[in-house]
Amino acid sequence: MTRILTAFLAIFTLATTGITSISAQIEDPISWELNLYEGANEGEVDVIYHASLDTCWHIYSQFLETDDGPIATAFYTGDYNVIEGVEECTPLVEYDPNFMMDLKFFEEEVYWKATLKIADISSPDTLRGSLLYMVCNATMCLPPTDIYYNLALADIKPSSSKPNLCPPSKHLCKEGSHDEIDSDDNGLGEEGEDEGLIWIFLMGFGLGLAALFTPCVFPLIPMTVSYFTKTSKTKADGIKNALIYGFFIIFIYTALGLSLTAIFGVDIMNVISTDPYFNLGLFVLLVVFGISFLGFFEIQLPQSWANKADEASDKGGLIGIFFMAATLAIVSFSCTGPLIGGALAGAATGSFAAPTAVMLGFSIALALPFMFFSAFPGYLNSLPTAGGWLNNVKVVLGLVEIGFAFKFLSNADLVLQLGLLPREIFIGIWIIVSLVLAAYLFGLINFPHDTKGVKIGTKRKVLGAVFILFSGYMTPGLWGGSVDLISGFPPPSFYSIWSHENGHVEAHFTDYDKAMAAAQDQNKPLLLDFTGWACVNCRKMEEQVWTDKRVAKILNEDVILVSLYVDDRTKLPEDEWEVEEYGGKVFHIRTIGKRWSYLQASQFNRNAQPFYVLLDHDGNQIGGSAGYNSDPDVFLDYLNDALAKF
Repeated sequence: MTRILTAFLAIFTLATTGITSISAQIEDPISWELNLYEGANEGEVDVIYHASLDTCWHIYSQFLETDDGPIATAFYTGDYNVIEGVEECTPLVEYDPNFMMDLKFFEEEVYWKATLKIADISSPDTLRGSLLYMVCNATMCLPPTDIYYNLALADIKPSSSKPNLCPPSKHLCKEGSHDEIDSDDNGLGEEGEDEGLIWIFLMGFGLGLAALFTPCVFPLIPMTVSYFTKTSKTKADGIKNALIYGFFIIFIYTALGLSLTAIFGVDIMNVISTDPYFNLGLFVLLVVFGISFLGFFEIQLPQSWANKADEASDKGGLIGIFFMAATLAIVSFSCTGPLIGGALAGAATGSFAAPTAVMLGFSIALALPFMFFSAFPGYLNSLPTAGGWLNNVKVVLGLVEIGFAFKFLSNADLVLQLGLLPREIFIGIWIIVSLVLAAYLFGLINFPHDTKGVKIGTKRKVLGAVFILFSGYMTPGLWGGSVDLISGFPPPSFYSIWSHENGHVEAHFTDYDKAMAAAQDQNKPLLLDFTGWACVNCRKMEEQVWTDKRVAKILNEDVILVSLYVDDRTKLPEDEWEVEEYGGKVFHIRTIGKRWSYLQASQFNRNAQPFYVLLDHDGNQIGGSAGYNSDPDVFLDYLNDALAKF
């Protein structure tokens, strides 16, 4: 099914996975070149902004869909007004798993062009302005950066010397991840993509097998095989027609998956997996499908479709066989439709390959029995006779589908942060569904199409016992216990009823000077937490590491914790504005975030987050420094070591 959506969107992530002994470094993956050129019309000047980026770093378009992700590139006049109409080329558009959204960005190099009227330039000989940008790679984003420039109008270059503003994009990094690659890799990431498609194919194949054992499909197997064996002149003709019939089943279902993606666009699968309202719609849809499987009502395509397809199948030949396959798809929709919906939702990867692979697997599983038994009709006798057990399979699939539907509700709840479905409630719902399944399999409850008083076989009892054991396995999850078997389905552990009651930590301060005064007053060391408002790894540390009881005790009682948000765009009073330089970079300190960004860079030679360092009362560093690591023991060792030195 779809991936867990966290509620927090990533801006900053750490460049290394180690938490201690971090090598000090300032990342500087981008260089800028700005030039003036003659405009297309007299009295105009074109400003060409040229950014060159290191491999697998990227910079964002001006036109991002939302402010909840990275900072869009923006251009300003010397009076700090936005320059309107800045031209840019067509950006790359990909789903970013850190920000959990589709993003528009550029790699390798990018040009922007702003056309200005010389008469509007305030200075007679200099064009002043600034630009704001952010750069990221697969493992980190650097704080938003301002560049201030002064370009001499005397240096205007002829229009004929303008560079190609839209060079071909090399796009050397893996789709969706932008990991660094070797030069001979071509950036295709084929092994990882192929492995993902294999799992999607197998998921579709498994759902196709499940569809076979439903009342809408299973009885059609002997009927169809009998038709081919009786109407064909020879056994070879019967086998050939059955193989063609199976091919058309595969063709119809695979074409369905491909055409849905073609109609709605390849990004529809990413929308399904990330948009909360799509997820709410899928939750309702799968619950309705599940209830229909229980027998309270049936969802069918118009009967006229089936009648017309059946009439067309009487024509014979290839056309007749095609419409026989189409008739199967239509009349079995009430059983296959819910499974197809789940299959397509589970293939939410944002490409044509995924829905094609899942429907290929589904249709192959559906078509194989028809082809096999047509070739070897003698084996038909080994099939169990149709009966009430088919409805049992359908009911079990319906209850399982209802259980999985809550995954989509959980996705929406996580994004909207409604708090309706924390981890314990989700697990509780799955426990209830499992117990209902067990009760049904033991014959304690019945649904509309079940025959009452039927003897419960050993297989049903065994499966019922499995669901009882499964519910027992999940029970410790109600109070925070481990349920690794279903990892990835419930909300993450930090989205929990108990997480805020056991070891919740909040920073004492968000201002350095106030925090240092408190540390001196209380005779405690000062722990600096360089963070970002939407830094994904910062949130992971806060929700997975800080909530450890041992870590929380230290953070709450033994240190003064100050969180310094390097992306805070709150303006400082003008009399506090400063211009500083460090590591060859100029820091125009005009916002709170820029103040903390300069503090981190100048004092600790780092510009990635999260970053932790303990200080004494004179502002001197105690021990080493720390970054992101999801293991609480590692962070605990760092804290204890630094505290011992204090």
